Amino acid sequence: MENHTREQLLKLLENNSRLTNAELAIMLDVTQEQIHDEIASLEKEHIICGYHTLINWDKVNDNDVTALVELHVTPQGGNGYQQLADRIKQYPQVLSLYLMSGAYDFLVMIKGKTLKEISLFVSGKLASIDEVQSTATHFALTKYKELGVDFNSKKSDERMIMTP
Repeated sequence: MENHTREQLLKLLENNSRLTNAELAIMLDVTQEQIHDEIASLEKEHIICGYHTLINWDKVNDNDVTALVELHVTPQGGNGYQQLADRIKQYPQVLSLYLMSGAYDFLVMIKGKTLKEISLFVSGKLASIDEVQSTATHFALTKYKELGVDFNSKKSDERMIMTP
């Protein structure tokens, strides 16, 4: 499959991973077999890393707390930041981990049941790592949008009203 078509396939799947091979084949003007083979290849190459459902947990009374923790670190010798990232990402509380530019080196998104649980995780697990020089924890108060999905929008019927 051409690189351009491959990128289009990835964008379509990123936007809606529930599209069928038949729908994708029509959209990209290729065969269903080509779609099947390309998706298998993308999974094998670990370009497609998983399929997830985005849930608005606030609608089901989930009281989990999300925090963004900035870490200023001193990286170890030859491994730079990789060894430290490998250590941090192993914790189940860690949802996302990014190496950043700016005043802090890492941005860690974590989830816990309470503020205290997050506080204990940050102080007991993250801040206690020798390479961590300082932390700054920010708590999410309201989620408006995640992964391109607006959690507060009301789906409206955008069809034009026709009157006789």
